[in-house]
Amino acid sequence: MTTFDDAGYRHLTPVDKNAAERAARLRQLGLGDQAEPEFDAFAQRVAQALGVPNAMVNFIGDTRQYLGGLYSSVGADSAPDTDPRVAPMDTGYCPHVIARGMALVLEDVCDYPRFAGNDVVDRMNVRSYLGAPLIDRTGVALGTVCVIDSEPRPWGRDGLNLIKTLAAEGVEMIHQRERDLKG
Repeated sequence: MTTFDDAGYRHLTPVDKNAAERAARLRQLGLGDQAEPEFDAFAQRVAQALGVPNAMVNFIGDTRQYLGGLYSSVGADSAPDTDPRVAPMDTGYCPHVIARGMALVLEDVCDYPRFAGNDVVDRMNVRSYLGAPLIDRTGVALGTVCVIDSEPRPWGRDGLNLIKTLAAEGVEMIHQRERDLKG
């Protein structure tokens, strides 16, 4: 069930029934606590493929989000004492992708009252979002691959298909990591 804040504007993060299982799986894989160079490179490739300035590989833990892969051609503004790769669970749209278990296409977040009030709209100048879940072999969505832009984007079916294809590549990277850990 999803809810709104007391003012009726902000769409609160949906209840996540798989948080503990996902967090355990991320720990098993050693993901979600540090920057991963291979996922940074993958995020750059995702941004280039979709022609956007920002892309992320976001691992969703049980209490926070961690950008294991991050690319921004415009630079990031963050306080010097904060890690720009860490976000609370109520920030952004990736927790909604995890709860849905399927891609989320927001060509203009301002067209959706339940998403327009998210703090990333003003804090990070997010106007469009496209993300897909990283569902590994266990059936658990470990995170997302996503892109954002400061301008509305007509993602269309081509954008949706591309982010899903890229998510499948991201999942293969996770599976390769698992094989390497066992090997």
